[in-house]
Amino acid sequence: MWNDNVSSALSEADARSRWPMNNEPITKPNEHAWWTTRRGASAVVGTAIHDGSLVRDDIAAQMSITDDDRLREEDPFTAEMIGDLPNQVIVHRSRFEVDLNRPRDGAIYVRPEQAWGMRIWREPPSSNSIDQSLRVHESYYSMLESYLRDIEAQHGQFVVLDVHSYNHRRDGPSAKPSPAADAPEVNIGTFSMDRDRWRAVVDAFSSYVREFDFLGRRLDVGENIAFQGRGEQTRFIHERFPSTGCALAIEFKKFFMDEWTGVPDRRAVAALRNLISGSVPVLEKVLKGAP
Repeated sequence: MWNDNVSSALSEADARSRWPMNNEPITKPNEHAWWTTRRGASAVVGTAIHDGSLVRDDIAAQMSITDDDRLREEDPFTAEMIGDLPNQVIVHRSRFEVDLNRPRDGAIYVRPEQAWGMRIWREPPSSNSIDQSLRVHESYYSMLESYLRDIEAQHGQFVVLDVHSYNHRRDGPSAKPSPAADAPEVNIGTFSMDRDRWRAVVDAFSSYVREFDFLGRRLDVGENIAFQGRGEQTRFIHERFPSTGCALAIEFKKFFMDEWTGVPDRRAVAALRNLISGSVPVLEKVLKGAP
């Protein structure tokens, strides 16, 4: 039996929609939600910490960035990709309110260079507004450590699939995409881990993804190419759980959607969901040391 736990943020008048389409997310948060967790009988956890689009009204009133530009830099459909895992953490706040994958002192995009050169604010957020957002950051990592301690106590070791997505057509919808050599369809980031200690986990997952039948073909998979897994969440997990927690930073190139319109390829999203769910027995087998 799964338990759904929802944490609440400050009040907003209206919840902002995700993308302008008929997309039904796995979890439908109300406008107050910070995140949703699910807990089940598995040593594998899926997280989607950049899936969210909700922002507080006081934040939205100060923003100059358009909804389209904001949503383009979020990670839509990643909550859906982890939707079959018994252990899930899905964040509903936009990374433009507070980026949980950056250190506390960089979690608010105050300057354009922190946000791909984009101008985010009509006027700088107040210190009170920043403090409210940073409380979400602090609460998230307090929750995450407690959540993972419980899984550690039950299973001894665990794997976190830290699922993200990334743009590869930054110069415009009609421009050439990033070269394939620099932008694998699946990028596995391992920078912050003890790679030798977790070699069996990384190799098993990488081999599984490379061999996965993705709509009749194989995916292009790379390690530490487009991204190296330097985000705050993987760093935090490897610091707090050095011998028991392995966090894989998984970045799916947005080949499964049009990153400029937000329209998904539903077959591709479903296939990636199957890929993630199918990795659970592979990873649990490695954690148990089975031959």
